[in-house]
Amino acid sequence: MNCKQTKVWTVDNQVNRRMLDEAAELLKRNEVVAFPTETVYGLGGNARSDEAVRKIFAAKGRPSDNPLIVHISALPQLNDVAGTVSEPAKRLMEAFWPGPLTLVLPKGRGVSELVTAGLSTVAVRMPNHPAALALIESARLPIAAPSANRSGRPSPTNAAHVKLDLDGKIAGIVDGGETGIGLESTVVDCSGDDVVILRPGGVTRREIAAALGARARVVSAVAAKDGEAPKSPGMKYRHYAPHAELTLVDGPLAALQEQVDRARRTGKKVGVMTTYEHERFFDADVVLPCGTSSDLSTVARGLYRTLREFDMHDVDVIYSEVFPETGVGEAIMNRLNKSAAGRIRKR
Repeated sequence: MNCKQTKVWTVDNQVNRRMLDEAAELLKRNEVVAFPTETVYGLGGNARSDEAVRKIFAAKGRPSDNPLIVHISALPQLNDVAGTVSEPAKRLMEAFWPGPLTLVLPKGRGVSELVTAGLSTVAVRMPNHPAALALIESARLPIAAPSANRSGRPSPTNAAHVKLDLDGKIAGIVDGGETGIGLESTVVDCSGDDVVILRPGGVTRREIAAALGARARVVSAVAAKDGEAPKSPGMKYRHYAPHAELTLVDGPLAALQEQVDRARRTGKKVGVMTTYEHERFFDADVVLPCGTSSDLSTVARGLYRTLREFDMHDVDVIYSEVFPETGVGEAIMNRLNKSAAGRIRKR
């Protein structure tokens, strides 16, 4: 799909309703519009319309067996989108909505089959961003919205990233500045007996367990296999990847530098992704810090921006530190492992 011009609306903290009404009208006409959330930018379309959902898949180049997350602005909208809502799901909504938590629930009648990839479940969240909530409210529609990037690329955390990937392919972009969290929402399956974390994100495992209480059983899902439809985005395909091959190095900083030296001896232009604390340790062609090791939320916020920045430097390979898989570190390492397609060197 090609659009002659991708329109951009710039909104501030006050949220310009007139601009958002214009974007909402495009959504009502089954066009697709990118918009900011507290996690990353989403690529929104009418979740009830096969036409709109096909445009989302076409713009992203996304496999059609990868389900989309439906965004709502108020709880009454959930009645049309989902079926039975379990008690654990209600507790999680009370604790984290609006916010970076997606719940997989039995599907209702109010969404396209293309949104759910033919599954009997639907993924739903209520974003915690004034522009996103106002846009959904103005459109008066549930909005299906994956991240607003070409499939497989790092997710966009500002409107410039969206424009780079999708200019001319979508009707519009609501520019709300930088996103806050920087990683996609946590996805939790509440459609069965257990509460299953399908994708870690801004809401941590510990926070979920605390909201559900001691008796709740919280488990992690395994990645979807070939031929099997994933219940959530991020479970099956390579994601979040820069142009250069990324390898994770699990070991001392000297071990990462050894990998850099070996690659440079073969004539490759080498990038290193690290933290501000370790930036001066490395000798490479390009060294980019993505945050501080003392505060992993800064790493989450800077991860995709940094991966995209390596593309601008045209490096051949990238080596990255690894991070503790506690708190938001679990989500960071989930994204890095997918970005690296499982390439990790341990020492």
